[in-house]
Amino acid sequence: MEKKYLVVVESPTKAKTIRKFLPKNYIVEASMGHVRDLPQSASDIPASVKQHEWSKLGVNTEADFEPLYIVPKDKTKIIRELKEKLKGVQGLYLATDEDREGESISWHLLEILKPKVPVKRMVFHEITKTAIQKSIENCRDVDEKLVRAQETRRVLDRLYGYTLSPLIWKKIAYGLSAGRVQSSGLRMIVGRERERMKFKKSSYWDLKAEVTPGKKDQNFPAKLTSILGKRIAGGKDFDGTTGELNTNSKVHHLLEKEAKALQAKCEKESFIVQSVEEKTFNSKPAIPFITSTLQMEANRKLGLGSKDSMRIAQRLYEEGLITYMRTDSPNLSQEAIKAARDQVLKLYGKEYLHSEVRQYSAKTKGAQEAHEAIRPAGSEFTHPEKTGLTGKELALYELIWKRTMSTQMSEAVKASMTVKITVGDAEFQASGTRIIFPGFLRVYVEGSDDPDAALEDQETILPPLKKGDQLKLVQLTSESHETKPPARFTEASIVQQLEKEGIGRPSTYASIIGTILDRGYVRKDGSALIPSFTGMAVIQLLEKHFEYLVDYSFTSEMEESLDKIAYGQEDYIKYLTKFYKGKTGLLKRVEEQEKKIKPEDSRTIEIEKNGEILSIKVGRFGPYVVDELSTGKGKAKEEVHASIPEDIAPADLDPQMIQDLLKQSQSGPKPIGVDPKTKQNIYCLTGRYGAYVQLGEKTDEVEKPRRASLPKGLEPKNITIEEALKLLSLPRELGNHPETKKTIIANNGRFGPYVMHDGDFRSLKKDDNVYTVDLKRAIEILSEEKKGARGSSKVIKDFGVVAKLKKKATIYEGKYGPYIKLGTKNITLPEDKRDPKIIEKMTEADLASIVLAASKK
Repeated sequence: MEKKYLVVVESPTKAKTIRKFLPKNYIVEASMGHVRDLPQSASDIPASVKQHEWSKLGVNTEADFEPLYIVPKDKTKIIRELKEKLKGVQGLYLATDEDREGESISWHLLEILKPKVPVKRMVFHEITKTAIQKSIENCRDVDEKLVRAQETRRVLDRLYGYTLSPLIWKKIAYGLSAGRVQSSGLRMIVGRERERMKFKKSSYWDLKAEVTPGKKDQNFPAKLTSILGKRIAGGKDFDGTTGELNTNSKVHHLLEKEAKALQAKCEKESFIVQSVEEKTFNSKPAIPFITSTLQMEANRKLGLGSKDSMRIAQRLYEEGLITYMRTDSPNLSQEAIKAARDQVLKLYGKEYLHSEVRQYSAKTKGAQEAHEAIRPAGSEFTHPEKTGLTGKELALYELIWKRTMSTQMSEAVKASMTVKITVGDAEFQASGTRIIFPGFLRVYVEGSDDPDAALEDQETILPPLKKGDQLKLVQLTSESHETKPPARFTEASIVQQLEKEGIGRPSTYASIIGTILDRGYVRKDGSALIPSFTGMAVIQLLEKHFEYLVDYSFTSEMEESLDKIAYGQEDYIKYLTKFYKGKTGLLKRVEEQEKKIKPEDSRTIEIEKNGEILSIKVGRFGPYVVDELSTGKGKAKEEVHASIPEDIAPADLDPQMIQDLLKQSQSGPKPIGVDPKTKQNIYCLTGRYGAYVQLGEKTDEVEKPRRASLPKGLEPKNITIEEALKLLSLPRELGNHPETKKTIIANNGRFGPYVMHDGDFRSLKKDDNVYTVDLKRAIEILSEEKKGARGSSKVIKDFGVVAKLKKKATIYEGKYGPYIKLGTKNITLPEDKRDPKIIEKMTEADLASIVLAASKK
């Protein structure tokens, strides 16, 4: 009788891919991620330990910080099924991911399953036939040191969060929390916003000329660089906090009057070429992707957030298309180098192949050289066109494929030309770059957060020139400029900064950003990350009373200690004891500081703007200001409260805005006009979520008057009655759907304009207008295949509102297989109901019975 073996991985997608490379006697099953964790709520804590104070932490601080692990309710069935399958096999293979988290999942599976058959740990960097077969032949035991390091990280984060968070609830607002690495990331974003608050802009002028040697189509730009040999001041010569020229800047500050006079003077002078300098230089390709650089490039080039880029990369890995996506090493295996070089030779020819093999090593401390960079999987890279991928998955794979290919390609050869032009006492300069040989640029150009840097790889070709040539002036303009405050962080630049400071590890960057966004400490405006006043209050409290916990070097040292625990160089119990119970440990520090922290001070943020101190309060319903204003009746004053709209960034708030908000709150709303149909007043008001227009007043009979948010770019003080009426025309009823006879509406929502039918929401396309879209077009949009939230999960079947459940129900294809989304709740489909043919035939009654059965478990 043939021996059977059970192989356990995390996800159904990974299981499906691995099955292809193993014999039939290997049964591959998914654990659906983690199978045990610390309790998430009081209801998760077993009754046997509830009487102990430490149970609230989920960590027994009295017994060597032993974690209290529980199996989540939604995992009991999976564990039961794995135990059943384990009975009929002769061996168990644990094939979870190769990082610490994967090692931890394998260990937890051992603890729960308690196998009586031989156990082997499979480790592989990519899911290909060669890699899987090699892994089967070279198994090892579960690495206890890696598990201990991961456990220590989990315990450390729990002690940090669960000890500090209750303090923040008491002193600022209930429901807030603090996290070890998230707090450091938030501090960076808050710090940048503070820099913008202190910023004082400066103005300066320069001249820009368009000149030509005289021939057609040879015009080129030149910029004023100096007067009487003294360089003209630019943006970098000014101090951002004072607005003054830097003391060490020996430059000429050109202002409007002088610029206009100089323009008039130069228009009468001859433009003579003083010198022409040409240089040839080589440009090297960027190193292969590691986790952080992949997230940065995916954000810059594809507009993907860190969380989305890692989710898509996970999918590509599980489908066997790329190597493991959590890595801090840019190292390429010999197999990868050969594959890249063979493909470069085949697709682009010998001249594009670099003469020598390029190999890369990590620069960061603690990087694991045994790991490999993120690259296409296998000994032959699959061309993007042959992957069968579409959308963002294709775009991300192509990014990885191109970046890997470029590392083995020839350097780009460029020529730069700098021309200095004398115009009386002034000197102008023109620069040009041309590509002599594109080399790796034929495949890949690295992105940048600096828009000016993106121009470096673009050609700007100047005509042939030599010293003494007289140029003809086509146009000369004087231009005004203002210095700009430091740019806010984007997801790409915050990942770069976290990596630079040594905070977190490759697997944590996405969760750091995701957590501070989910908690409302930070919001996104385009790609910019803006802290909320609540986020600033949390950081303010931590900096004043627990500065060491948000100190970047302290957080970085924590990571080093966790690495030492992973290598067996440091004792985890001693480390946790010192951190939590030591003389200057977290527990004692919280006890000491709790008495000193005044809630009123913690809920007040002081901002200096234009020489004034603005006091902003953080309350249960968002930020607000309080001031005493005259009632207009003699000298009497009254205390006035006014909410600050959450779409106003802290650095953009100024004293005049606050006065306007207070006066509006004091005097009450004034109508901007009257609705000709209802004869009701129309108001433009400001609330917690920004400005909006309202039809009529709130009364006992009308608790919710009709409202519409002002779109971005429309100022409340400038809105007209016509614009207000247009906004209030939404939602629009377009008519009834021909099949269901139910109403279709068009409206504006949090994520933009949409059409809605029977609980099914679809975003309008770029060319659609929410005010003019008709019934026919709405039906077309609704009939298109629906993607899940942010394209994360594909819709398999949409039931609309299920009568028996009184909620909207949809079946999605998720990371761990198909699941039901009922309202806001996710329910895993039973194993015997996952077949696409069964789902296709599933009725509302079938779905309702699955949901009701799940609720009883």
